[in-house]
This record gives sequence, C-alpha cells and structure tokens, in this order.
Amino acid sequence: MARPLRITYEGAVHHVTVRGNDRCTIFRTDRDRDHFVNKLAESVHLYDVRLYLFTLMGNHIHLVLETPKGNLSRFMHRLQTAYTVYFQRKHRRSGHLLQGRFGSAVVDEDEYILKLSRYVHLNPVFVKANAKKDVRERILILRNYTWSSYRSYIGRSARLGFVDYDPILTMMGRIKKKQPATYRRFVEAGIRDIDAAFVETKRGSRFCIGSDERQECARSMYLEMVQKHDKKEDVSFRRIGHYSSVEDVLTTCQDVLGVSREVLTRRIKNSPVRPLVAFALCQYAGCTQREAADVLGLSSGAAVSIQLKKLHGQLKSDKVLQDTLEQLNQRLNFRSP
Repeated sequence: MARPLRITYEGAVHHVTVRGNDRCTIFRTDRDRDHFVNKLAESVHLYDVRLYLFTLMGNHIHLVLETPKGNLSRFMHRLQTAYTVYFQRKHRRSGHLLQGRFGSAVVDEDEYILKLSRYVHLNPVFVKANAKKDVRERILILRNYTWSSYRSYIGRSARLGFVDYDPILTMMGRIKKKQPATYRRFVEAGIRDIDAAFVETKRGSRFCIGSDERQECARSMYLEMVQKHDKKEDVSFRRIGHYSSVEDVLTTCQDVLGVSREVLTRRIKNSPVRPLVAFALCQYAGCTQREAADVLGLSSGAAVSIQLKKLHGQLKSDKVLQDTLEQLNQRLNFRSP
C-alpha cells in the first residue's frame, strides 16, 4: 500500500511526533535523552530549521518547528537515523526502534501554534502516573521536568541555543521581561482546564491543525498533490529548488574564509575550515554526508558526521567562528535562487 503524501513547503510550521515501535521505550536513561537533544541541536543547525519547542517522553517525542527550506523529511531522516544508530549500539539491540514514519501536521495560524505549544509542554503532567495528582503537585512536576523546552521558556533554566523562543513569547505581550511569566500562567492554566476544543481539533485533522477553513485548504492541497504525483515517497507541495552547485559553495567558502582551494580540503589540526565546508556542502549544495566526504577527500560519510559534530561543539564558545558561519549563511542564502 502506498504511503500517504506529506504536506511540506518552504516556511511551513509542523507539529512532529515520533513514537517507539509498538509503544516501546525509546529513552532508557538520561544519557539517551541527552544524546537525542544533542543530535536535535546538530540537525537544527545543519538543516536551518527553526525549532520552537520540544518535549521528550518515555516512548514518544513532540517537536514544533518551522522549515524555511521545506526540508522536513531530510531533517527528520538525519535526526531519527542518528539517534537509532546510537541507541542500538548503546543497548546492544536490533530491530525497529521507531514506529514507521514520523507524524506531522501543518500549523499556520498563531492561535493554534500557541495552543499547540501548551499542549506539547503539558505532556509530562497528563501521563497516567501524574494525571490524578492534585494541581499543585502537577505544577511542580511540570516546572521541574528537564526534558522539554518549558523550563527555559519560563526562566527556570538558561535558554537553549537551538530553540527559537521569539515566535511564541512575542504573543505574550510587548514587554519582554514579562513574557516568560505570562507564558507560564497561560500553560499552567491548562493543567486545571485543558482546551478540549483544541485537542479535538488536533485529533480531527490528518494534515492540518487549525480552523475549518485551514483544514479544508490542507485537504485541497493534499488532493492536488495526489493528482499530480503517483509516487510512494514523500513529496513536497510547491517545492522550490534552492540548492547551489558544489562549485559555487566551494568558491564562496574560499572567499569568506580567505584561503586557497587546496586548504578547503586539507586536514589541519584544530582548524575549523573543513568542518565549515562540510556544513556548507550539506546545507547549501544538498550533498549527503557521503557526497560531501568525496568532495573533501574524507574516507566516509561518518567522517563528515565527525566534522559536523566538531563544528557544533566549537560554535558554542567561539564568537569568531559564529560570525564566520553567519557570513557563510548570508552569502550562500543570497546565492540560492
């Protein structure tokens, strides 16, 4: 049976869910969760995704994100594969870890994005173990839950560099210092009285979370996709080509980094050059890690993955490197048609 086509386009906001196969546990330890969060951060930077919020549960994951480049499937494939490989090796298991394809629904109205953020952040207090506890206890559980973006939203922990807080918090009023407290009150009010109408809307649409008009629009988009494409794989609606050629990416890297072409592919200890080029090739030329490895003279796609992980680690504390990457992003975004 053919898989349903997936609605995805440049600038779409998605509610993404990933579930364990046969409801199995996908996080056995905090180290597992920490590894997933690290892979999530890497993938957000690599694919230029705007991650609004997330919650990790024992056997499933919620993400709310925007894909400026319409590359949801590529982003999720990399994230799920990276985590599955780690989990199977770490726990010496085989077979499927995750349940088939990830779920996704488009959300394109501010009201529904805000309500969705509350629904996702409240997941930890609606599990069976916590559902019947009194409100005060559930509030404490929510505020102390480490494996979501909620604590950083309400100021109880430092903000995460890979989460984009502004789209949600700007709905909480113009005074920035009051936004976290306002958002906290908005979310925690749902512990007493969850928005049943929103939950029903979320469950009722296969393709879109939104008003009746938006849901009908999504259904029309899907029918148009079905008519135009007779394919089993994911298809992007209104996909626009945006990748530069490998040659253009290398020339831009050479210019921004101020080095010769030979240096771009040379192994230099502690140099950020090759990791930056690896990032640019995957991000702006659409290369797979294996293809980027061939360009850079590396032995395998795994070697490129190491380069990207190295870059991600250096970016956390190196302001000069952050500025250099920003220059590359600006130049290559400008070149992209």
